[in-house]
Amino acid sequence: MSTPPPSQPTTSEPDRPVEPQPAILLVSALHGEVLARQFRRYAHEYDVRAVDSQPALSADLEELEAQGSPVALLVLDTSPETEDQDWSQTFASLKSVRTAVPTARRIAVTAWSSFMPHVQLLRHKVAMGVVDAHLLLPRGQRDEEFHSAIVDLLNDWVATTGRPQVETFSIVAPPGHPIARQLQDHLYRMGTPHGMHSPDSETGRRILAETEEEIRWPMISASGLPAEHCPSARHLARRLSANHALTVEQLPDELDVIIVGAGPAGLAAAVYAASEGLSTLVLESDAVGGQAGTSSMIRNYLGFPRGISGMRLTSRARTQALRFGAVIRTGWPVERLEPGIDGDLHTVHTESEALRARTVLIASGVSYRRLGVDSLEQLVGHGVHYGAAMASAPEMEGQDVVVVGGGNSAGQAAVHLARFARSVTIVVRRPGLGETMSQYLITEIEANPRIEVQGGTRVVDGGAEEGELSWVELEEIATGQRRHQEVGGLVLLLGAAPHCDWLPAAVCRDERGFVLTGRDVPADHWLQDVPPAQLSTAVPGVLCAGDVRAGSMKRVASATGEGAAAVSLIHEHLSAPPERR
Repeated sequence: MSTPPPSQPTTSEPDRPVEPQPAILLVSALHGEVLARQFRRYAHEYDVRAVDSQPALSADLEELEAQGSPVALLVLDTSPETEDQDWSQTFASLKSVRTAVPTARRIAVTAWSSFMPHVQLLRHKVAMGVVDAHLLLPRGQRDEEFHSAIVDLLNDWVATTGRPQVETFSIVAPPGHPIARQLQDHLYRMGTPHGMHSPDSETGRRILAETEEEIRWPMISASGLPAEHCPSARHLARRLSANHALTVEQLPDELDVIIVGAGPAGLAAAVYAASEGLSTLVLESDAVGGQAGTSSMIRNYLGFPRGISGMRLTSRARTQALRFGAVIRTGWPVERLEPGIDGDLHTVHTESEALRARTVLIASGVSYRRLGVDSLEQLVGHGVHYGAAMASAPEMEGQDVVVVGGGNSAGQAAVHLARFARSVTIVVRRPGLGETMSQYLITEIEANPRIEVQGGTRVVDGGAEEGELSWVELEEIATGQRRHQEVGGLVLLLGAAPHCDWLPAAVCRDERGFVLTGRDVPADHWLQDVPPAQLSTAVPGVLCAGDVRAGSMKRVASATGEGAAAVSLIHEHLSAPPERR
């Protein structure tokens, strides 16, 4: 679900003062009039300013900072003013802009006469993360391809930095309340506009005054309705899905497919299965999107050259699946799978119901492994975060943050956190990132002056001041030497632990708990000495796709492909004669 650019309300709530408009800054010595004309369409909702020099830009930045106006977008014209212009000066300007407005989205634009000769140089700067996009300066009216890129970047800024102008949910709790933070993170991952308010704020006092329920933290109000206590993210997840999910009485007695997990694999399977007329139910214990939904920016997913956040990608997939008639229930973990015998229906048990289906797709994904340091486990939700901590990133502004993990999720989290934190240290047990992280992320990390990588290191201890994480202790694995480091946040992305406790023994798994499929299934479980299909498990009619499958690539694109491919095997099973099921 795309997040629209923020709009300035025509009237403000009595307890919520009108905030300064976010700014769009245009910097061009040659094409200022062209850029000003192109960005006129945004002037109603943004403070659009055009300057012709670096000193003028610095003056505007000082003025905006003084009045509390955030910079959403900075557009820098890199067209050379003369044929012999020194490009190092332009690159120095790009770097200084990155330092001055780290949370803004940065765009380089170049006129056609200079675009082709210099595209390779600027493409490298995009790869390094110095700028978020390099675009051709519009040469006429209604260049919607250009504006599509602008809106995408504004969408990304609003979703990760800007304060929503409309709150679908308002959370009221004392600052730092751990469950309130979980609710905030869940709403962020679902792409739901929300706000967090302390009880003594004007909004908090108004919300609490309008409820007759006993005040228990956190309290949550939906679209202006009286607030009620929300004890957990799972409770909120069920509430979010209750509006569009059918009740058990409305579902068919015999579903074609139940998909367990709503990450990329499960969502892709839901889209293809529902679009082909199969009755499709998706059960998700947490938020739609899985681990992918927490990624701040996925840059190597096919078809999104400027990247897309995991939340926006999976929200779009959810909308697509619902459009075709799939039913998605969040907050409903599966407790047990009871395989059908001799072609009978499979039964999926949740805590309150038993659902029957001809086929089941296991797409339950993986969770992050625990660090296992008791002093830090006690601080989860108080500066220690498992997952990318997207919703909490703005709270780390100006602080030093440690990210533990060497995969793409850790790299994406580090790059995003560097927009806010004073410094980000990536801690990995391996010597470096080359064996576990995509090269595009390594390039961006190496070029970011706020990010440091410490290989051959682990976190062994930590502590708090006033209930919030304040320090960690790092140990060099080779020497055992330890050092104390003051931090304001610890983000843990420690590899994969499969969600498979609910599976019966008949579904074979490897020594790490991942589901075996195809020829990896032990031969004594093959039917008539024929191995199962590549995505089929040892149980006929039970398939597996995505990160939970043994041997999978642990990438969003491969999980999506497996989820889509599983639908053809579902069709084969449904059309097979009973004796072959």
